[in-house]
Amino acid sequence: MSYLERWWRDSSDLKRESFTNLVKNGQLEIVGGGWVMNDEANSHYYAIIEQMTEGNMWLNDTVGVIPKNAWAIDPFGYSPTMAYLLRRMGFENMLIQRTHYELKKELALHKNLEYIWRQSWDVDETTDIFVHMMPFYSYDIPHTCGPEPAICCQFDFARMRGFMYELCPWGEHPVETNQENVQERALLLLDQYRKKSTLYRTNTLLIPLGDDFRYISIDEAEAQFRNYQMLFDYINSNPSLNTEAKFGTLEDYFWTLREEAERINHSLPGEIGSGQVGGFPSLSGDFFTYADRQQDYWSGYYVSRPFFKAVDRVLEQTLRTTDMMMAFLLGYCQRAQCEKLPMGFSYKLAAARRNLALFQHHDGVTGTAKDHVVLDYGTRMHTSLQDLQIFMSKAIEVLLGIRHEKNDNNPSPFEPEQVRSKYDVQPVHRAIMAREGTKQSVVFFNPLGQTREEVVMLIVNRPDVTVLDSNWTCVQSQISPELQHDKSKIFTGRHRVYWKASVPALGLQTYYIANGFVGCEKAKPAKLRFFSKSMSISCPTPYACSKAEVDVAEIQNRHQILTFDVNHGLLQKISYKNGSQNVVGEEIAMYSSWGSGAYLFKPNGDAQPIIEAGGQMVISEGPLVQEVYSYPKTAWEKSPISHSTRIYNGENTVQEFLIEKEYHVELLSQDFNDMELIVRYKTDIDNKRIFFSDLNGFQMSRRETYDKIPTQGNYYPMPSLAFMQGSNGQRFSVHSRQSLGVASLKNGWLEIMLDRRLVKDDGRGLGQGVMDNRAMNVVFQIVVESNISATSNPVSNPLPLSPSLLSHRVNAHLNYPLHAFIAKKPEELSVQPPPRFFSPLAAPLPCDLHIVSFKVPQPLKYSQQPIGDSRFVLILQRQNWDSSYCRRGRSGCTRFADETVNLFYMFKELSVLNARATSLNLLHEDTDMLGYTEQFGDVAQDGRVLISPMEVQAYKLELRPHK
Repeated sequence: MSYLERWWRDSSDLKRESFTNLVKNGQLEIVGGGWVMNDEANSHYYAIIEQMTEGNMWLNDTVGVIPKNAWAIDPFGYSPTMAYLLRRMGFENMLIQRTHYELKKELALHKNLEYIWRQSWDVDETTDIFVHMMPFYSYDIPHTCGPEPAICCQFDFARMRGFMYELCPWGEHPVETNQENVQERALLLLDQYRKKSTLYRTNTLLIPLGDDFRYISIDEAEAQFRNYQMLFDYINSNPSLNTEAKFGTLEDYFWTLREEAERINHSLPGEIGSGQVGGFPSLSGDFFTYADRQQDYWSGYYVSRPFFKAVDRVLEQTLRTTDMMMAFLLGYCQRAQCEKLPMGFSYKLAAARRNLALFQHHDGVTGTAKDHVVLDYGTRMHTSLQDLQIFMSKAIEVLLGIRHEKNDNNPSPFEPEQVRSKYDVQPVHRAIMAREGTKQSVVFFNPLGQTREEVVMLIVNRPDVTVLDSNWTCVQSQISPELQHDKSKIFTGRHRVYWKASVPALGLQTYYIANGFVGCEKAKPAKLRFFSKSMSISCPTPYACSKAEVDVAEIQNRHQILTFDVNHGLLQKISYKNGSQNVVGEEIAMYSSWGSGAYLFKPNGDAQPIIEAGGQMVISEGPLVQEVYSYPKTAWEKSPISHSTRIYNGENTVQEFLIEKEYHVELLSQDFNDMELIVRYKTDIDNKRIFFSDLNGFQMSRRETYDKIPTQGNYYPMPSLAFMQGSNGQRFSVHSRQSLGVASLKNGWLEIMLDRRLVKDDGRGLGQGVMDNRAMNVVFQIVVESNISATSNPVSNPLPLSPSLLSHRVNAHLNYPLHAFIAKKPEELSVQPPPRFFSPLAAPLPCDLHIVSFKVPQPLKYSQQPIGDSRFVLILQRQNWDSSYCRRGRSGCTRFADETVNLFYMFKELSVLNARATSLNLLHEDTDMLGYTEQFGDVAQDGRVLISPMEVQAYKLELRPHK
């Protein structure tokens, strides 16, 4: 729709009307109707919902139609998350193309290229959707009329001489159809149709007729139509051929096919089918990793352009938070005066939604666009990030009640704590200048539906500070030096201050950084230990430093002890207070690859470790955070990587159970051409090379490493989580806040690719390598858990396992971080404002209930809609968690979503009116067609919501402040 919208914008009323008539008559069908045809490996389910909704709503508002058939011929592999979301948006059928050539063969053999896609957790058949998979190598005309491209190409009449397209590479070219040759040509084409039809069960056959960048002239369209009409006329007028051929839309095909399936049962003996459409098998699972020929596995794009894959997710969580603030501003306000700020921003909010949607394209978040296109995507996302942050800074002022009626023009007293100067650089932290006798306020927004206890970090210019909460009470804090990737100057001269913050669900909380406040302890300086054979590191003030000459070093909190190999600066093992331990064996290595490109990963042999003995290591230990920073020695003068390992203290935080790894990566020079950088954890977990990785941040998929396929075929997408589980139930999980690629190539190993720099094009249409690498930080949070009750055996059980509750919580904290804002000006310590916080929920939501989004979906139309309309939307997801790992994640969890939640009483001081269930694209009120279980539609009466695990449900509602 992003293209159609551009065309529509510049079209005359007459053209628009003709177009609308064609669509409404069924002569032209809009398929999918998302803003883009999204990638399915790296995209997060939140962004998929956003981009589908953006396109579908625009289309409904503009042309008055809602698509029901999805069309995804170009994403490189397919995810069942997409099938689930489409079903819950009211789609009935979907068509896909790029799946592994061996898999197409296998499905064709049993006539399973058309099937019912069912989710792995679904026992009630509520997620079933009908799928047509195209059978051959490509979606172009040589690969769609039948199995022989040399023949099919002769029926692509845009390749006749006189057109701009290349001739057929097989040597036989199309010729104009006439009375003399029509019989011979028609029979040749019909033979291809018959051969193709043997791969499918029904007598209804789909022959797509098109390609990229086609139908750009009337002449071309005319040539295809004229020739095919003559061929069809011949076929249809000869009853002995027993065939009827005609032009049609995708809807015509699916309608004819379903009509036939009702008349004729095509089921095979013993086959498990579906109540949706009879005669087809129901299948579950995903289609990664894609290979189009030989050993060419498309696993490189899971990692290509990782910098922008990270920006994508930052834009997502910033948009989601902005939507929430917008909804609160409008919900608590019912006068034109206080609508000025949100309404003035609605254009930029709509643009941000579209910029995020655009990047979900299968050449966007995939990292497979040309450099100048990446620049455009990056600039759009950067612009929107800036806009959203400016709005949030203004919105918190109103939500905290500092100023009730805010114009868009007057600046906010707050600014975001992180600032991005350019579209392609990492954000930097603003430093707080705490002068003697002043304080600076810091405001946190918590975008989760649960109260959050978390150790937070800000940068200060001076170390002698004190932290106070909004009630003016002292808060224990720690000060540590800020570190950077520069071996000659590891310390920046600035300081990190840490403390444990508590922020209400969907709410705001204020803290103060003060200098010279009497009656509170100052932030406690960390103790530093240096380990460096090569050069001396000078001790920064005001820290106590010591130099250590040992081979191993440790840091610990109350749950775990981490042991490091000092010579290499790498993590060796984790020990627990109960005496058990895990080998981790961190390794940083490089693949060298001459065949890799933006799409393909084609390594030469195994990855080689790049860390040599003799780098620099600094340990900083304080009451809240212990950190090991390592600038390793490598074969290059400037190391391509440096990294930190952190553990936290803080009761009731999820952080005390995890290990945080932050890798700073710079593959910036020619030295790293045709190299791909990985980190590998070589653990003692006996996982039999079976592991689990997530699909779109929504569900897990079981992965097994096979010897018969190459390394690149054993790599899988990892949008946010991968874990291994041993036979003893031990689980090793790595959480990520961006999409990357993951593999388990040997027993107990988990490796994740961090970045890749490739000189050559890999022949898949991009026409260039990937050389525009940026300096970037990759953050992982590692959790090791042991089960407390019997769990299923991953080796024998083909179904995916679910994350633990702790895992879900870690993921939420990592992917939906607190948003921090700092006052631009310090205030005198003598000024004591009243406690400033915002806590809108009547009670925190159950622990396993996640707010996917809470927003005003069409802010530009908000003020025109009648007050009675349901102008707000709340989308909820109930997470499924593995209860055999439940104890550690339960701190702070009292309620779970197996009890109902009442939407009517969800908010303080806000009434919820006119609540009604809707589809995920917000366009269908008839919830029966969406496949949900019965109770979904009943919310209007008593406001009660009960969601089954794994379900995502959307509600339209109206908000009014209590009188």
